[in-house]
Amino acid sequence: MPAPARQRCHALLSALVTLATAVVLSLTAPAAPAFAADTWTEAGSDRADPLTESQGLTSVEVPAGSPNRYTGIGTIPLGVSSRGWNHVGDPDASYNGYYIEPYQRDSGNSKMFRVQAPGGAWSEYVHTLSPGEALNNSWVAVSPDGQWMLAGEYGTMSRLLVFPTPGVNASTSPSANLPQASTVNLDHAVRDVQGCDFSGPTTLLCSSDDPAGTLFGVTKPLLQVDLSGPPNGSADVSGHVTALRQLPLRSSCSGTFETEGIDYDRRTGTLRVIVISPGFCVLTDSKTYRFTRG
Repeated sequence: MPAPARQRCHALLSALVTLATAVVLSLTAPAAPAFAADTWTEAGSDRADPLTESQGLTSVEVPAGSPNRYTGIGTIPLGVSSRGWNHVGDPDASYNGYYIEPYQRDSGNSKMFRVQAPGGAWSEYVHTLSPGEALNNSWVAVSPDGQWMLAGEYGTMSRLLVFPTPGVNASTSPSANLPQASTVNLDHAVRDVQGCDFSGPTTLLCSSDDPAGTLFGVTKPLLQVDLSGPPNGSADVSGHVTALRQLPLRSSCSGTFETEGIDYDRRTGTLRVIVISPGFCVLTDSKTYRFTRG
C-alpha cells in the first residue's frame, strides 16, 4: 500500500539532508596527508674523527660482523688522490656486500664511484656528466633490491640522480661509462644534501647542510623523501619531501656546524648522522649522533 504523501515527503527531505551533510563534510574535512613522517629521537653520540670520519658512514652487512665504514680526507688512498679524485662523499653498501664510495675532482666533466666487492677487490666506475649535471658527488644510496643507486648534487636541487648500481647491476662495467638511468623528481627543493640512505623500499632519510633555513624553516634539517615507487632505470619517479627535525648543533665552540653523511641500519633500526663542530672544536667534539624511531 503506497505511503501517505506527507510521509513520502518527510522521507525525501531526510534523504536530502543526509546527502547534503555528507557533501559538506567531504568538502570541509582536511585531506589526509599523502605520506606520514617518522619521528626520530636522539639516543646517544660518538666522537667523529675529523680525518677519517668526517664525510660519511655506512653499515655493512656482508661479511657478517663487519664494522661500520667511514670516509674522510684521511681515508682517500694516495693512488686515488694523485689522479685528482681528492674528495670522497657519503658511502653506502648493498645488502649483499658491495661497498661504494663517491668521488669528485675540482674540475672536469666526470665523477667516480669506487666499489669494493664482497671478496675485497676494488674497481672504479666513471660517469661522464649529463647535460646540466653538477660536478660534485656528495653521496650514494643503494636501493634495497641492490640494482639501482641514487646520488646527489650539492646546492639547491629539485632532483636526485639514479644509476645502475656499479658492480651489482649486470649492465655495468669498469671499462664503460656509468650512465644516468633516470631521475627522482622532488616536489620540494632541497639544499646541500650531504647524504641519503634507504630506510624502506620507497623511503629515504637525508641529512641536509642547509645553512639558510628558508626552504623548511629550520637549518641543518633531517629530511624524509617518500618515493612514488621503487627507483628503476626505465622511468622517473617522484619524491615527496618532509623536514623531520633539526639535527643536533652542540659544541664548546661557536660558529658554523657542518652536517655530513647519514646511515640507517635496518638490523637495529638505528639512524646515524655525522655533525662536524665549528672552529677548533672540529678536533675535539665533532659527533656521530644516533637516533631511534619514536
